[in-house]
Amino acid sequence: MTRLVTPVRSLPPPVRSGGLRAIETADASAEQRFVLWDVSWKSYQLIAKALEGRHVRTTYEDGRLEFMSTSGRHGILSRLLGRFVNVLTREFGIPILSCGDMTCAKESALRALEPDECYYLENEPRMRGKDDIDLAVDPVPDLAIEVELSPAAKDRMSVYAGLGVPEVWRYDGSKLTVNELGGDGIYVVKDVSRFFPDIPMAELARFLELRKQMDGNGVVDAFRDWVRSQL
Repeated sequence: MTRLVTPVRSLPPPVRSGGLRAIETADASAEQRFVLWDVSWKSYQLIAKALEGRHVRTTYEDGRLEFMSTSGRHGILSRLLGRFVNVLTREFGIPILSCGDMTCAKESALRALEPDECYYLENEPRMRGKDDIDLAVDPVPDLAIEVELSPAAKDRMSVYAGLGVPEVWRYDGSKLTVNELGGDGIYVVKDVSRFFPDIPMAELARFLELRKQMDGNGVVDAFRDWVRSQL
C-alpha cells in the first residue's frame, strides 16, 4: 500500500514577536521548541557550531531556524530504534555506517537538521573509512530516524525532502511510518522499507513498547528473534 504523506500535526504559523517564540506543549516533560526567523546561512552555521555538544537540535529551512530540547523519553526511543536498525542490517547482510545525530546541511538547498539517527546503507561502500562528511560533495544518508513526541513549528519532512534523504522512519510515540522519497520530491508512506523487504515495519512500534517490561538487551533479543521468524 502506498499513500501520500500528510503532516501528522498541524499548527498555525507563529506570530513574529521579537523574532523568537516558544512553541507551547501541554506535557511539561515534552521537548521545548523555539523559532527564529530571517536567519542567514552563515548565522545558522555560527549558531549550530556554538551549540555543538549540547542537547539541542536545530532545523534550518530558508531562513527559519527552530531549536528543540530533547527529553529522556525521546533519547530512549531513538536509541532503541537505532538498535533495531543494527539488527535488521545484520540479519539482511547489509553493510552499515551509523552516523548518529550528525548534522545534515546543504547550503545549496538552504536546509539543515540533525536526525535522531541516520545511516549509510546503499552508499556505505562509498563512505567507508570517511570520518569527515561534507554533503556538498558526499551523498546524504540513506536512512534517517525521526522521533516526534511534540508538535514542531515546521514539518521537518520538507527539510528531509530538500536534502534528498531517500527514506525516513517517523515515530510519534505510538505509531511508526516508513516514508520513501518519490521522484517528485514528495514522501509517500510504505508498508515496508526499501532496505528491509518483507518486514512489516508497523510492528516495530510493538517492540518499542516492550521496553516497559524488560531491559534494552531483552527487547533487542526479542526483536531479533521476530525478524528471523519473518525471514
